[in-house]
Amino acid sequence: MTIEEQLTLLTARHVDLISAGELKKKLETAAAENRGLRIKYGADPSAPDIHLGHVVGLNKLREFQDAGHTVVFIIGDFTGMIGDPSGKSATRPALSREQIAVNAESYKQQVFKVLDPEKTEVRFNSDWLGGMKFEDVIRLSAHVTVAQLLARDDFSKRYDENRPISLVEFLYPLVQAYDSVMVKADVELGGTDQLFNLLLGRELQKVFGQDPQVVMTLPLLEGLDGVQKMSKSLGNYVGINESPKEIFGKLMSVSDELMWKYFLYILCRRPEEIKAMQAKVAADELHPRAVKDEMARCIVDRFAGAGEGQKASEEFARIFAQKELPDEMPELKLSGKTGLIALVVQAGFASSNGEARRLIQQGGVRINDEQISDIKAVITPENGMILKVGKRKFARIVC
Repeated sequence: MTIEEQLTLLTARHVDLISAGELKKKLETAAAENRGLRIKYGADPSAPDIHLGHVVGLNKLREFQDAGHTVVFIIGDFTGMIGDPSGKSATRPALSREQIAVNAESYKQQVFKVLDPEKTEVRFNSDWLGGMKFEDVIRLSAHVTVAQLLARDDFSKRYDENRPISLVEFLYPLVQAYDSVMVKADVELGGTDQLFNLLLGRELQKVFGQDPQVVMTLPLLEGLDGVQKMSKSLGNYVGINESPKEIFGKLMSVSDELMWKYFLYILCRRPEEIKAMQAKVAADELHPRAVKDEMARCIVDRFAGAGEGQKASEEFARIFAQKELPDEMPELKLSGKTGLIALVVQAGFASSNGEARRLIQQGGVRINDEQISDIKAVITPENGMILKVGKRKFARIVC
């Protein structure tokens, strides 16, 4: 692959690139020295479930690998053992070494559905941060000014609003930047919300006499709600390890406008191909549902295996278009009358009584296709009775 071909491939779909000229120079130098570049990517060990939002970055990393470069996949186990520095987030608790080890293994199993393991280095930042003395931290901190840190958008807003910023929060970007020094990163990828931290890595590399890394940011993919970025905590995500039926069903709920982004950022379809499909939809030559079905089938095939997308599509059509029941569903054994809330929880369709109550009140629970919205309802079980929660969860009651 020529340098120009690499640049075309590697710079597709990015948001920020600092800079194209530096990337070209690095590619030329690497080619002359018969080696690949080192592409850094950091991961939070507290959330090991990979969803399609993560795949945007993983796709780009794989393109770098296909061009002959090495991905340095850093798991932030050191920072994971500290937890959320602001004290405002329940989604980033401090983790034990055992939890981090389990999460790291889960990461490997999932990311290698996209990445080439032969061209991936998995590193833990505790390898270099864990042995630092306090004097080392002070010396490292001396290379960054408070003014630089306050240039970060969220820090500056909180400072202007007289809201507290902990000292530990200031150290987090410094830690991420120091990771770049330790792995000698040539390029670092991240979401647009990581731009400040990535740029700080460039500055710290200069201090340590290294050639500063090229910074590339990628878009944050909206989740199923079409508004917020995809996030497990927000419940608007599609996990790559979910069942084919679940992946397909979730993707069919995506808006017609958003599905084009999934074609571009998850399936990496060429812009001209997407424009051609959009033109056919606009001319009523192609129905948006058929396009969405293709998108969902292709994504299921990619993460669940070839042919699974077609099976999921046929199952979806039978259940939702023809109102038929799925071929397979879990069985729920009951021996006597049961409250509807308890039934939903016992089936595993809600994690708590509160969640079950909300599902019932929102009209999402049916018995034998009859909607039941009374949270005090008591169900007398009959053999073969069907419990349905939401659009895709079914259970057959046996007595």
